[in-house]
Amino acid sequence: MQFDPENAILVMGTGALACLFAARLSAAGVSVWMYGAWAEGLQALEEAGVRLVDDQGHEQAYPVQVVRRSADCAGARQALVLVKSWQTAHAAAQLAECLAQDGIALTLQNGMGNREALAQALGARRVSLGVTTIGANLLGPGRVQMAGEGVISVSVHPGLSGLVGRLRAAGFVIENEPDPNALLWGKLVINAAINPITALLRVPNGELLNRPAARQLLHTIVREAAAVAVAQGVRLPYPDPVVAVEAIARRTATNRSSMLQDVLRGAPTEIDAICGAVVGAGEKTGVPTPTLRAVWQLVKAIQPEG
Repeated sequence: MQFDPENAILVMGTGALACLFAARLSAAGVSVWMYGAWAEGLQALEEAGVRLVDDQGHEQAYPVQVVRRSADCAGARQALVLVKSWQTAHAAAQLAECLAQDGIALTLQNGMGNREALAQALGARRVSLGVTTIGANLLGPGRVQMAGEGVISVSVHPGLSGLVGRLRAAGFVIENEPDPNALLWGKLVINAAINPITALLRVPNGELLNRPAARQLLHTIVREAAAVAVAQGVRLPYPDPVVAVEAIARRTATNRSSMLQDVLRGAPTEIDAICGAVVGAGEKTGVPTPTLRAVWQLVKAIQPEG
């Protein structure tokens, strides 16, 4: 099949969220093309499409097309960026070769620095920032299970209406947020608390609420991260970070955080772009983050070098 820039959505990535988004968009009749570096994932997608497993264990396959070269998706007008933060620079270089001059790339990634890396390669006008609280577990190459409903919050951008319309048609709940910093830090504060603890304890999100010591640690970290955001003048999109982090952990109780999934398969994590970024911002603003710094270093100690 030949790539049709007017009707296709290009999904950068082949991990849990990339597969979940691809499956739901494909189910809604969208032509989905997936571009990634994971050879085993690309092969599985090419052979069987995206396989979405429901809560009862029933599996449904949805067709997608696989991209292996930027030339194969030249002129792309709509792209979703769902690669790991440490892969963003490479994905940005690939997008620079195939995204149309009037195209738009929406990042829904974790951590800080992704928007900037994309804007450096594509120009700020072709990049839009978003975050999502949807949970997904990757069960194998090209095989995914949803692990918690959530919303997609996006910054206001004149070129985003078409992509947002398609996401809504696929059943995603979209909210507009006029303040990009509120978007970025709102999720960063939550991720900085949930992700490293679940990765270190090797438990799903909801288990953090069932263990008193883990729950207290969750509260301590989210307060430290929120204090850093406030010190920078950020208006967080929730009044109480403890209430917010517990609500998300409860709503995504069965979800294995992306950091936990990385640790379990021996892959690099996004710990530097999440916890490391908050600690660094705390140093610049004079806000102490001792607990956050400790879990940052602990996760770095258990992940592979390189």
